[in-house]
Amino acid sequence: MANHKSALKRIRSNETKRLRNRYQHKTTRNAIKKLKDAGKKDAETLYPSVASMIDKLAKNNIIHDNKASNLKSKLAKHVAAL
Repeated sequence: MANHKSALKRIRSNETKRLRNRYQHKTTRNAIKKLKDAGKKDAETLYPSVASMIDKLAKNNIIHDNKASNLKSKLAKHVAAL
C-alpha cells in the first residue's frame, strides 16, 4: 500500500486515465469496424472523423505513431477500393 499522499493521488489519477484511454481506444476500434462495414458514400464521410480519432490516440500515446499511420493507410486503401 502507498505510504505518501502523492502516491495515493497517483494511484487514483492513473486509474482515471486508464479508464479514459480504454474508452477512447474501444470507441475508435468500433468506429473502424463501422467504417469497414459501411458502403461507399458512408465510408467516404466517415473516414475523416475516424482518421482524426486515430490521430488523437497517437498524440496521447495510447497507440504508437506507426500503428496509427498503418491503420489510416489501410483504411484509406479500403475506402478507395470501394
